[in-house]
Amino acid sequence: MSTPAPLPPDRAPDRAPHREPCRDPARPLDERVDDLLARLTTDEKIALLHQHQAPIARLGIGAFRTGTEALHGVAWHGPATVFPQAIGLAAGWNPELVRAVGAAVGDEVRVFHHKDPAGVGLNVWAPVVNPLRDPRWGRNEEGYAEDPWLTGVIATAYGQGLAGDHPAYLKTAPTLKHFLAYNNETDRCTSSSNLPPRVLHEYELPAFRVPIESGAAIAVMPSYNLVNGRPTHLSPLINDELRTWTTDDLLVVSDAYAPANLFGLQQYLPDGPSAYAAALRAGIDSFTQDGTDAAPSIERIGAALDRGLITVADLDTAVRRTLAIRFRLGEFDPPELDPYRELEPELVNCPAHRLLAQDAAREAIVLLKHDGQVLPLTTAVRVAVVGPLAGTLSEDWYAGTLPYQITALDGIAERLGQAQVEYCEGVDRVTLRVAGTLSYLTVGGDAVLRIGTEAGEFDLFDWGGGAWALRSAGNGQHLSVTDDGELVADQPGPNGWEVKQTFGPERSPDGLLLRHLHSGQYLRIASDGSVRLAADGTAFELAVVIDGAARAATLAARADVAIVVAGNHPLVNGRETEDRAELDLPAAQDRLIRAVHAANPRTVLVLSSSYPYAIGWAQEHLPAILWSAHGGQEYGRALADVLFGEHDPVGRLPQTWYHSAAELPDLFDYDIIATDATYLYFRGTPLYPFGHGLSYTTFGYDGLRLSTPSIGADGEDGEVRVAFTVTNTGDRPGTEVAQLYTRQQRSRVKQPLRQLRDFRRVSLRPGESVEVELTLAAADLGFWDVTRDRHCVEAARHSIMIGRSSTDLRLTATLDVRGERIPPRTLGRLAATSFDDYCATTLTTATRERGDAVISLEPQAWLAFDDVLLTPATYQARVANRGNQPATIQLRLDDPLHGELLGTLQIPPTPDLRELQLDSTYTPTGTPAPAWSPAPGAGSGRIRTVEVPRTLYAVFSAADLVLESLTV
Repeated sequence: MSTPAPLPPDRAPDRAPHREPCRDPARPLDERVDDLLARLTTDEKIALLHQHQAPIARLGIGAFRTGTEALHGVAWHGPATVFPQAIGLAAGWNPELVRAVGAAVGDEVRVFHHKDPAGVGLNVWAPVVNPLRDPRWGRNEEGYAEDPWLTGVIATAYGQGLAGDHPAYLKTAPTLKHFLAYNNETDRCTSSSNLPPRVLHEYELPAFRVPIESGAAIAVMPSYNLVNGRPTHLSPLINDELRTWTTDDLLVVSDAYAPANLFGLQQYLPDGPSAYAAALRAGIDSFTQDGTDAAPSIERIGAALDRGLITVADLDTAVRRTLAIRFRLGEFDPPELDPYRELEPELVNCPAHRLLAQDAAREAIVLLKHDGQVLPLTTAVRVAVVGPLAGTLSEDWYAGTLPYQITALDGIAERLGQAQVEYCEGVDRVTLRVAGTLSYLTVGGDAVLRIGTEAGEFDLFDWGGGAWALRSAGNGQHLSVTDDGELVADQPGPNGWEVKQTFGPERSPDGLLLRHLHSGQYLRIASDGSVRLAADGTAFELAVVIDGAARAATLAARADVAIVVAGNHPLVNGRETEDRAELDLPAAQDRLIRAVHAANPRTVLVLSSSYPYAIGWAQEHLPAILWSAHGGQEYGRALADVLFGEHDPVGRLPQTWYHSAAELPDLFDYDIIATDATYLYFRGTPLYPFGHGLSYTTFGYDGLRLSTPSIGADGEDGEVRVAFTVTNTGDRPGTEVAQLYTRQQRSRVKQPLRQLRDFRRVSLRPGESVEVELTLAAADLGFWDVTRDRHCVEAARHSIMIGRSSTDLRLTATLDVRGERIPPRTLGRLAATSFDDYCATTLTTATRERGDAVISLEPQAWLAFDDVLLTPATYQARVANRGNQPATIQLRLDDPLHGELLGTLQIPPTPDLRELQLDSTYTPTGTPAPAWSPAPGAGSGRIRTVEVPRTLYAVFSAADLVLESLTV
């Protein structure tokens, strides 16, 4: 979507002589923005830089706010249509459906906005495009895929739906979250993501680029973390990259309370005015800070202006972007021109949106395993439906309020009738007795937890990660903690931003301690018999009154089929602010599945979760397994459609499922290339591969043909058409997702083992065939060449692979690409970040404002630069020593420990980069090497000319040594 042209005369009202240019829809957008900007005072401009922009009555400007959450429905404003979680929408591999969902959500945002224009803004904070590098990330359910290209495709579809298709007006202004390299919640405001150039350009940036280039994204939000030591809110990439991908004004909004982190948690800048000034110069246009209170931000920006840290021109640049978005949303035009003015309140959760929610939930279901013996079900069976998620649906943090719930139990009972279904949650019912006494925890009629002689009974929900929830059997409400520390049973379940309904069991010599996870304090019995939170806890003895797994097994034994519905609660053990440590199912759920299967081998596992699990035992023993993300209000009907074969399972996994967390690199290591992470580089055999998903029918592939065996890197012959035939070889109708992958067979650098390039969904009757044709461009087969700091398509042979998943590849062909050969490096400028390999180093800032460098983490750390040609010249090295003792960087050939020593840099302690200079002329072999002539006080070293390309190592003698570059 490009900047709209002015309305034609037959669409615009007659231009009145008194109308200001900014109010004239027939004028170009830039002219209108310029006019309104010129009418604003400096104070008014500053006030427009906060999330909550107050009205300016003298100019007839209304209130405006950024940030309506719309990830998979309108959130936080009451009942609205709730679609599957974002990762579930992506699992359908259906951009057209995702676009329809986005359009429905956009319509509902508009309806809420009509009701409350100041409270419900049209700048929506969705979609999330962080590639799902690590399934332990707490916000896994918010993203789309571990593949950046697929993420971009789905995000573009959702953004296009949100933005609408009107040629002049935006329905909403979608905002991409979160820029950049954000996949950990642990220490998210203070941790720094290591991002080498190839990972930046090949993995992180592409997911953002496609939606921006297509016009599907109107705004971007930076993330909380730092990247290479610099807060993302100060990243030069905002202006240097993001804004070069579009000719439209791209609005950049801060994340909530992130501006204060710059001088608070991150201690990157000394105070508020300097932090706000730096963010404004870096490209931040709107500050999300202090809730609705704009005063602190206005004060800091004003102080920055008074101190000369920013200029009025800086204000104008940011305000212009905000105003441009408001114009494109139609705010300053006559109401009769608003194409969305007639959207009725009844549109929210209307029948069409309910059907769309069911379609989306159905297509999000992935059949992970199917032996053909149990599914699809018939209506003649008796079914035991068990599990903690069988009879309930849960809202995640960014979900709308569910207007109704169709649970798995509801959906199955609709098909079979209540008489053919038995149900239990399969959780233990327990009592908690004060150790060494006859007193029990109990819940009174006022819902307050206290001690009594009668045992209170609690249903114990194990959500994994050491998190329990306790529900009173007496009143059916979950145990929680009030703001004044009182223990009460008055909540329907875990809920809210600060979840206060979970407790961690801890063993002590005296018994079981219960730690309230939110506060970190323990349940303690006071002298008056009341139960409070305290720094030390009272020990309890837990007794099981009803064994949930045994009860479920009893139901399963007398049923024809048992269906276990398990998974996570989306606000517990893996959510925003909380990563997972492991991939295992909660222990109680694992025990439940095993017990039910032992009682009835015809057991189907249905997982509803925000993320992948390690379910190796289930894969080995159960006849059928299905997964979907939390599916929204129509989940149960969608599940029944698939279970009973009314709809072929069409979902495909958008990320790899592993056998255990041991197969993953460190959560904080973002270098997917070096760590063999994601399906692109993972060398093991996954539990379920990227792209995996089974059908009730089977498909055959044949006839792979390339339109040409060879293509050029660019020009008219830079594309190849890939054609093949897909046939439904089974006896049922089905939908296949045919996937195209490539692999570069030889390269100067480490290449992905396989990489998704395109896919096509085809629906086929039994015996029906269809020819699929996909187009592959040579430019898409390139990578980031660190030696020249640019995109490069190498001369190489590529494998063209067609199949059902990233590992189930059925057809292969070879394509020759006539690209370039990367020449040897010369030290015109050798950036430290252009390394080919490394050990015990990470990236850091070169200067506070711009540039990256490499810092050693321990002694004998090193960087390797392949194909280096050292020639006679005057060389300089930019180095620093942030440690306390003098140290060295050695330059060696071919081996970091025993390779030929070329020179040694003596570096005294200094936090700032300084230059060491080498005056060199060519000297024949065997003559003395030229001396290194350092800047005063910097030490000295020696080096000689090397005429054949070799591998150059920079070896650090200690931690905290910084190398930015070697230059001529």
